[in-house]
Amino acid sequence: MDEAIPTQHAEFLTVTCLEWKPLLATDKFKDIIIDSLTYLTLSKRIKVYAFVIMSNHFHLIWQMVGSHKRDDVQRDFLKFTGQQILKILRNEKSTMLDEIKVDAKDRKHQVWERNSLGIQLWTESVFSEKLKYIHCNPVKAGLCQYPEDYKYSSARYYELNEKSWLFLTHYKD
Repeated sequence: MDEAIPTQHAEFLTVTCLEWKPLLATDKFKDIIIDSLTYLTLSKRIKVYAFVIMSNHFHLIWQMVGSHKRDDVQRDFLKFTGQQILKILRNEKSTMLDEIKVDAKDRKHQVWERNSLGIQLWTESVFSEKLKYIHCNPVKAGLCQYPEDYKYSSARYYELNEKSWLFLTHYKD
């Protein structure tokens, strides 16, 4: 079996920062997400069809490749990105650490809310609906006038054929 072939349906995923805190307001934290998605794509674990990274959450349309299981990939992805964000916050002695402090046996701080929302995209119409939702998210939030004006989104890829994000695959490919 070719490990680059998707074996499961694409999925719409929403990941939220703990208590909707604006942990991703700084571009360096958005770049951690980007770098991780790039790594997962290059290692042929996922295909990413769309994304947007906002200040307190992000959305993806992704698909597992080969025999990779979504639960495993998602766990590793969120654990790694959370650890990288925490490492920077600790190095900078950020006050944000106090805001994401938790009383848990296995951790002192938590970046992501538990139980991220995942929706299987069974039809092209639902896929298109979620794609539009992702791209309109920054417009709805008042961050830009047009979806393609927002940097941390796949909208420019679809609207202007701009290939800034190496990890993206067009959903029609």
